[in-house]
Amino acid sequence: MPMRYYIVVPAHNEEEFLADTLNSVLRQTLQPTRVILVNDNSTDRTDSVMNQFLGLSPIFTKLNTNSSDEHMPGSKVVNAFKKGLELLDENFDFLVKLDADLILPDNYFEKIAYIFRGQPNVGIAGGFVYEQDSEGLWKLNHPMDKNHVRGAFKAYSRRCFKDIGGLKSAMGWDTVDELLAAYHDYDTYTDDNLKVKHLRPTGNAYNQKAKLLQGKAMYTMRYGLVITLIASLKMAFKQGKPQALIDNMYGFFEAKKYKTSFLVTTEEGKFIRNLRWRNIKNKLL
Repeated sequence: MPMRYYIVVPAHNEEEFLADTLNSVLRQTLQPTRVILVNDNSTDRTDSVMNQFLGLSPIFTKLNTNSSDEHMPGSKVVNAFKKGLELLDENFDFLVKLDADLILPDNYFEKIAYIFRGQPNVGIAGGFVYEQDSEGLWKLNHPMDKNHVRGAFKAYSRRCFKDIGGLKSAMGWDTVDELLAAYHDYDTYTDDNLKVKHLRPTGNAYNQKAKLLQGKAMYTMRYGLVITLIASLKMAFKQGKPQALIDNMYGFFEAKKYKTSFLVTTEEGKFIRNLRWRNIKNKLL
């Protein structure tokens, strides 16, 4: 029996890319049972594009919501996702959060289902992001570790999603979910044959305020000062942006100063720090 899966697509002013994304969903060799389209306070033609797809297939359901018009990473998109989730039951094998500016390979979710069915310990699965360069060629853009699934197209097994308590409405949600999955003994699986085209370069819509939140996220995940410094140095080096180090540390100390609430428990934080240290040591050996 084919695996059942649901997709939630949060969209804020995505008229330029949304049709391409939804057409790639309709082309899937393994079709989703339901797709919730969340129109998150859009002021362009996003609503009209969604309405067109409501008429193309009964799998689509639209939900209009109100929120800030700022492109803030973390809370905005996750809050929209959660509103869409309220329209769904738990009669699924895996659940997908899908951004509205992607083109998926036609067999994408067939392969994801194959991963979940064949490896029951996998809790999170996905492919890799490709973006066009100045010459129009699609190139891999994956600044994180190879075992990280980008937040743009995360798929969760039903059991894993429940055990990690769903998604956190904060910057860093797409890192803490994998850390909590590991805490609950789930694996994260990436398939480098699944090449997802990202139509809007990462971070283009984010303002300067948003770019200062990474350090805050590291604080709320209980990384501690040393791991935050190491992670920020690595990020600045990979991005070729020394300012990222300054921004991250500023955000970390601001969060500490104002005693920002943590995203994880003390026990989970201890596990996360130990896991990070093991990963650091493994890379040095």
